[in-house]
Amino acid sequence: MERKKISLKELETMRQRSKEMVSGKFIFHEVPGGEMGFTIKLFKGDAPQNYNLRDGHTYEIPLGVAEHLNENCYYPVHSYATDEDGKPIAKINEKIRRCSFQSFHFTPIKKEIITVERI
Repeated sequence: MERKKISLKELETMRQRSKEMVSGKFIFHEVPGGEMGFTIKLFKGDAPQNYNLRDGHTYEIPLGVAEHLNENCYYPVHSYATDEDGKPIAKINEKIRRCSFQSFHFTPIKKEIITVERI
């Protein structure tokens, strides 16, 4: 996968957006009622931040941390298949979500919306 190059201005905009505070509920799917502690550093040059979140509790956290909890906290379940040459390969069959953050704020959908009209 090819990475998109971004300008320093775009990077600074992303950094500032990731620092916006959002409130919501932390859900620990892996250990209901449990507590999860982690350290995160979103951008190079930022200081690492420690978090300790308990399942079902409401928190105010930076948007970048909330996005991380929703997009990156899973573990893969692999399945095995064969490629076109008959060689065995492992692939990710599904992703098991460990935790999520349900924001009380509206955040824009990142995907393009396509409408279909009858001709």
